[in-house]
Amino acid sequence: MKKLKIYIPGIKFPSISATGNVCALNCAHCGRHYLEGMRKPRKGGLVDFCLDLERSGGVGCLLSGGMDARLKVPLDFYADEIKEIKERTNLKLNAHVGFIDENDLEWLRWVDVVSLDFVGDNEVIRRVYKIDKTVEDYLKILDMLTENGIRVAPHITIGLDFGRIHWEYKAIDMLVEYPIDVLVLDVLIPTKGTEMENVLKPSVEESLKVVEYARGRFDGELSIGCMRPLGRWRLEFDRGAVLTGVDRLTNPPRRVIEWAKKIRDVEIIYECCVM
Repeated sequence: MKKLKIYIPGIKFPSISATGNVCALNCAHCGRHYLEGMRKPRKGGLVDFCLDLERSGGVGCLLSGGMDARLKVPLDFYADEIKEIKERTNLKLNAHVGFIDENDLEWLRWVDVVSLDFVGDNEVIRRVYKIDKTVEDYLKILDMLTENGIRVAPHITIGLDFGRIHWEYKAIDMLVEYPIDVLVLDVLIPTKGTEMENVLKPSVEESLKVVEYARGRFDGELSIGCMRPLGRWRLEFDRGAVLTGVDRLTNPPRRVIEWAKKIRDVEIIYECCVM
């Protein structure tokens, strides 16, 4: 098997919320919960934050946040700051963007990669995100980015439909038709305080079937992202993913790292897994 790259973002590659804890949506799987764990630079302080980050040994950051009424993460309001960061630092920038349009192309050229959550089923979009968007809207974003030479890393969350696995295979079939070099697979975490807190987490076995399918269909690098259940679930899933032949694995348990070194060449990278 090829080298296994283990990504540990940690303090060297923090996640930043440009909107604080504010999001116009209340998605069934998130309920704004995941914004709470992100760093929140003071207003107008994104450049200073990134300058300090680089001085302290950081290598980059994820620019994210909640969506606004336009269904965008409003990073376009920070276009000048993003440009300045790239001009004054060597930091790598990963942007989580939402439903961008052609007006965003100019500032997007300053980021290294766009992370795009992708859903391949109209009813799942409606049930989970509760927005008037379709699969076609996601595909239009992919078309726009790839046709304009902007690197994009689609993310699929296995079990996003209240723990049920079904649409993920169709989504993989769609994405392999695009010129992407990395595909990220996350797994639903039933999160306290959300509509999904009491759903059953997807089983390790069914989740690994999706990973195996993606490995068979996708020629680029397959990554297991940072969102997936913890504990014994993660231990068993991560081992299975390594055996399946994933190229990248984010924040695995130390036991998995030591075990993986016995069967594959391992490189540890302190960055986001799409870099």
